[in-house]
Amino acid sequence: MALTLRSSTSFINLKDIKSLQTPDELSSTLCFAKIRPSCRLRAKNVMQEAELSLHKQLNMEGRKSEKREKLHELPKVHHGYNNDSRVPVFVMLPLDTITVAGNLNKPRAMNASLMALKSAGVEGVMVDAWWGLVEKDGPLKYNWEGYAELIQMVQRHGLKLQVVMSFHQCGGNVGDSCSIPLPPWVLEEISKNPDLVYTDRSGRRNAEYISLGCDTMPLLRGRTPIQIYSDYMRSFRDRFSEYLGEVVEEIQVGLGPCGELRYPSYPESNGTWRFPGIGEFQCYDKYMRASLEASAEVMEKKDWGRSGPHDSGQYNQFPEDTGFFQREGTWDSEYGRFFLEWYAGKLVEHGDRILASAKGIFHGTGAKLSGKVAGIHWHYRTRSHAAELTAGYYNTRNRDGYLPIAHMLAKHGVVLNFTCMEMRDREQPEHANCSPEGLVRQVKMATKTAGVELAGENALERYDTGSYAQILATSRSDSGNGLSAFTYLRLNKKLFDGENWRHLVEFVKSMSEGGRKRLPECDSSGSNLYVGFIKEKNEKKIKEAALV
Repeated sequence: MALTLRSSTSFINLKDIKSLQTPDELSSTLCFAKIRPSCRLRAKNVMQEAELSLHKQLNMEGRKSEKREKLHELPKVHHGYNNDSRVPVFVMLPLDTITVAGNLNKPRAMNASLMALKSAGVEGVMVDAWWGLVEKDGPLKYNWEGYAELIQMVQRHGLKLQVVMSFHQCGGNVGDSCSIPLPPWVLEEISKNPDLVYTDRSGRRNAEYISLGCDTMPLLRGRTPIQIYSDYMRSFRDRFSEYLGEVVEEIQVGLGPCGELRYPSYPESNGTWRFPGIGEFQCYDKYMRASLEASAEVMEKKDWGRSGPHDSGQYNQFPEDTGFFQREGTWDSEYGRFFLEWYAGKLVEHGDRILASAKGIFHGTGAKLSGKVAGIHWHYRTRSHAAELTAGYYNTRNRDGYLPIAHMLAKHGVVLNFTCMEMRDREQPEHANCSPEGLVRQVKMATKTAGVELAGENALERYDTGSYAQILATSRSDSGNGLSAFTYLRLNKKLFDGENWRHLVEFVKSMSEGGRKRLPECDSSGSNLYVGFIKEKNEKKIKEAALV
């Protein structure tokens, strides 16, 4: 996620399913009645809507639209719906689907959950293949057994599977409900050489993900990080070759913290960052600093390579509190442009390296590849887009930061997966200058221009019809790309509550019909569903999964 709220509740409770004794009995006793949509969920007649839209367009001909100064404004082009616009829906499985011991967690509950999802018309599910679990016993020692059991179960239910190559740690981000560090042998190397991980200006280290500054250096027991990721993906391919392209439909390649192509600029652990802070640049490990110095020398500006910006502020400040990000700040100077081009360019190069390897490994298997980009929507309405800049997206009032990423993904035939599809501008706090809708429109147009598929996720845990209605609207190709798939966050017991379950079923049905059935926009206006509010209200304890 950019900011992904994950549930701490794993599955539905089997005790809630009376008379259930065995999986065989489950298949014969667990059924789901056909759900009649409530009045709130009844769709408007599509032909009437089309007629109304046509009359409005005719009445507006010849009138000049009012000019508005709005960032990355996109033309509103309306297209008719067609039967080919079906959007398959996947559901994310719990973070702890595989145990620390490498086994499938609560298999009977998982079996019941998959049966329910199949009955709802869901296309499939998504699971994290944690590096910290699979390769925890030592370099090149892989344990895929729990994932093998899951894949076979998914196949029996006639579902598809999206597998995330999760090279990051679980824990320390919004909603992380368990702790899965990087492999112990990797942590041992980090303790010897702390510069292996991202570092901020104060020297604070972040062991969430290996710094991209050492991508090509054999610092991890003779292998480079890129080689380690490649060996891991190759092991997965060889172990599950018979399922690739059939059951395993998609491989999402982990590219950074939370699996996203970004820097860990807004770490929540220990209260370091709070929404809607601007975050901090993560370029102070010795490998990143050496790269910056070399780039400055090429520009014959040696002083520019000594450090990152000195006036970029701290994690929880606002743009106008800093010399770098303020309206007429250093970000728009010759030095600022040099630094931001280098910082964002390193991130795109990192994605390019990993995806080039993944493309070679999975070529010919039938599985599609995807890469995730964070939905950093706060301070989007400002000139500098400070929170995006610290995360590595050089996106400002004057520059499109998502088009270079889209072009890089297109080069490898990789789907761009984007978050915050459920968010509306009016739900966000005014002081944060958010615009998730504007950000999504911009990314949709970037993917259309680059010729790359776009898939989506919701960033926060939502069950209301308003969020589903927003996703349905976003899934259409009214401006930029429509969605090729949508993955819902996340499977838990609350999802199966009566009203929540009915909303999901209706949503899946509407997506399967290309969004022709529109859900109402109620249950969303005036809500406080931004990440800070969610975190403040979350009183559930984080379970620690200590690796042995």
